[in-house]
Amino acid sequence: METMTPREVVEALDKYIIGQHKAKRAVAIALRTRWRRMRLPDDLRDEVVPKNIIMIGSTGVGKTEIARRLAKLADAPFIKVEASKFTEVGYVGRDVESIIRDLTEQAVGMVKTEYMATVQEKAASAAEERILDALLPRRRPDTAVGYNEHTPGSYETAEPPDTENATREKFRMMLREGKLDERTVEFEIKEKAVPMGIISNIGMEDLEISLKEMMGNMFPEKTKRRVLKVPEALKALTQEEAHRLVDMDKVTREAVRRVEHTGIVFLDELDKVAGRESGGHGPDVSREGVQRDLLPIIEGSTVNTKHGIVHTDHILFIAAGAFHVSKPSDLIPELQGRFPIRVELDNLTKEDFVRILTEPKNALVRQYVALLGTEGLEVEFTPDAVEEIAGMAASVNERTENIGARRLYTVLEKLLDDISFHAPDAVQKKITINAGYVKDQLKDITKDVDLSRYIL
Repeated sequence: METMTPREVVEALDKYIIGQHKAKRAVAIALRTRWRRMRLPDDLRDEVVPKNIIMIGSTGVGKTEIARRLAKLADAPFIKVEASKFTEVGYVGRDVESIIRDLTEQAVGMVKTEYMATVQEKAASAAEERILDALLPRRRPDTAVGYNEHTPGSYETAEPPDTENATREKFRMMLREGKLDERTVEFEIKEKAVPMGIISNIGMEDLEISLKEMMGNMFPEKTKRRVLKVPEALKALTQEEAHRLVDMDKVTREAVRRVEHTGIVFLDELDKVAGRESGGHGPDVSREGVQRDLLPIIEGSTVNTKHGIVHTDHILFIAAGAFHVSKPSDLIPELQGRFPIRVELDNLTKEDFVRILTEPKNALVRQYVALLGTEGLEVEFTPDAVEEIAGMAASVNERTENIGARRLYTVLEKLLDDISFHAPDAVQKKITINAGYVKDQLKDITKDVDLSRYIL
């Protein structure tokens, strides 16, 4: 949560990301600055701008993972976009304002899920009643057995109300105990008929939003009859009831508030648009144009979304790029000024790879052991095997393109290729992978540089 201290944020990130302490400190401070800002007086709070960050480093060193884990820790709306897919207005490409629209959609989904969880018990109870109504319809006067002549206006029912209630409670117990799971029920589910594909998804977002809003009102909700088994029906009806119980106006207001005050945008591949106008042709033509279009969003503007106006003044932007060819100084000065914090991430070494393979909660070795364990295999990696895998990955990164920790995936996939293929039919259920096994499986590939370029 945002109440975490910078030290606690770094410690939490350490559980998933090895090294890169400078980058972790920078994002931890940025997160804590938000917490501090929300506790300032109103007149000063609006003047504090986010401390946007540029992370500089090769691919596979942890830039994206740091931003993603930070958003999870803060429970904040988060979106990752590539700067290279946006182009200057007038060229083919997406409008930069779609970043904020997508972020708002993500926030609405997040808040709606939270609100639905709070009404889940009430929704489940309402769904249960609808299932019982389908299994055991209540008798109405027009379905009674006969008219009682001695008491005008009354009817004689097939069974007294007390008996009917007792039968309903009996069915309720059977439903909860799973004794009705094989029964089927028919019910109507609501769905909104909105024509899709009227406008391309690329560009023209404002017109698209307006048309979808208009079409949604022209085509009201309709119902569709479905026949499902009781467990499936119960799940579907619970979701429908939860949707009905949630106040969407309240959800929208809270989602917009979160986007404006806690939203995080991870802008990847910023170096791809860092080139200046050079008078050439092709992609270079619109690079500076992309930067100028991004500038208003980052420095603070208003964006019209279908959920209302969103102000971007206090959204945190974390940019990243390898910057092998270009440099951050190649960005237009106005954009440079909006990213006051720059952090360089270190290239990963063999020692880092050893730690990545074993230490994090989502360590690769643990993942592969668990995956193969589903086939009944007990796979064990010895310490010398982990050392050998890390050494090979580091060696291949040095001789070919350096893709950071992603090289570990390629090495492990090739190493375990034979075991994974034969796992379902394996007779030997306990397998120990040591350094000798690693060398034997990968000896041909690691010796041949050209082959390792293709395979690893």
